[in-house]
Amino acid sequence: MNILDAGGVHRLLDYPGLVEALRAAHRDEAMPPASFTVTNEPRDGPNTFVSLVAWAYQDLIAVKLVGVFPGNLALPVPEPSVQGLVALFSGRTGAPLFACDGAALTFRKTAADSALGAACLARRDAEVLLVVGAGGLAPHVAMAHASVRPIRRILIWNRTLARAEAVARELARPGIAAEAVSDLDTAVAEADIVSCVTMATAPLVRGALLRPGTHVDLVGAYRPEMREADDDVVRRARLFVDTRNGCDRSGDIRQPIERGLITLDSIEADLFDLCSGRHAGRGSPEEITMYKNNGGAHLDLFTARHLMRRAGREAGPAPAG
Repeated sequence: MNILDAGGVHRLLDYPGLVEALRAAHRDEAMPPASFTVTNEPRDGPNTFVSLVAWAYQDLIAVKLVGVFPGNLALPVPEPSVQGLVALFSGRTGAPLFACDGAALTFRKTAADSALGAACLARRDAEVLLVVGAGGLAPHVAMAHASVRPIRRILIWNRTLARAEAVARELARPGIAAEAVSDLDTAVAEADIVSCVTMATAPLVRGALLRPGTHVDLVGAYRPEMREADDDVVRRARLFVDTRNGCDRSGDIRQPIERGLITLDSIEADLFDLCSGRHAGRGSPEEITMYKNNGGAHLDLFTARHLMRRAGREAGPAPAG
């Protein structure tokens, strides 16, 4: 059984290849059955342990075991807030086939999910990307978006400016200017794509400031009480999600529904609709689009399968004898 560490995962899961693998999976396959279990830390602690399983019939079973420990970044020696393992098993025999670092795969999968949404929905000439948040996922969503659109300028906003500056330094390269910004509202008004990767419980992105044609990518706010974009974003935008399954667990969908601003039927399409051509996506350069990245075990399966194939091709045939 092949086992890959974080470095191997990042090296093999380049964004152009992964985005296309996810596009093909959403185009050619149905949603595999999946389960999701959350165990809360004893004594009402802030941490959770999550298990996700997806089963593609007669193909593969993907299992992700992951701890979500929000305080890890504040440790004396910081660690990722999300850590774990992803394993693949045969869908025919149940035999273990492959395992890899779960945090690295989650970073890559999540960023590629958003990039695929942007590939379907953002304007083709989008050049200015605003990343809201400066955690471990921030550089990944920036690189992933830059793999599908001609990004020339990346703005990074974070409540702690020094962390935004560190991400900007990491992202700067020939052809792409990256800079930390302190005024979020001004940055929102300048951006062609706004990608939010935060743990916010109150809206950060004000819809009234969005220029026509902006694409809003919401990655955080995975719980009902969390929120990254305000009601004006929902009012002005055409609404899309990566998957309809459980999309109302997110505050950016749940709260507008509870306020009567939208219903689940207001969501026009998910990635299966967009990638298969059942929905055309963006209809004009002036439209504002909102995409909620919810993730899910099926995306872990699609990503891990692509990774296992990449690793197998790199390894080549087994030596004779």
